[in-house]
Amino acid sequence: MQQDKHPDYHPVVFRDRAAGYAFLTRSTATSDRTIEWDDGETYPVVDVEISSESHPFYTGKARTVDSEGRIAQFERRYGGGGAGQGSGGGAA
Repeated sequence: MQQDKHPDYHPVVFRDRAAGYAFLTRSTATSDRTIEWDDGETYPVVDVEISSESHPFYTGKARTVDSEGRIAQFERRYGGGGAGQGSGGGAA
C-alpha cells in the first residue's frame, strides 16, 4: 500500500442511541468522543440515528402504508375485467 494515499482506517465504535446498541468495527470516521469497550480499550465513538437494531425493515416492524390495495388500484386504473377481456394474443 502506498503511503500518504489512503485515509486513516482505524477501530471505531458506532452507537445507536435509540436501540441502546453499539458495535466495534473499522472505519475512517472520526470523533472527539471516546468509549471504553468490553476489551478494556478506549475507542472513538460515533453516534448514529439508526442501525440494523432499530431500522423497521430489519426489526420486522416495517409498515406499508397502502390505503388502497394494489389489485384494486390496478383495476380502477385499467378496468376491473376478468379473464377473457381486452385484446390479447390468446389462442383461438
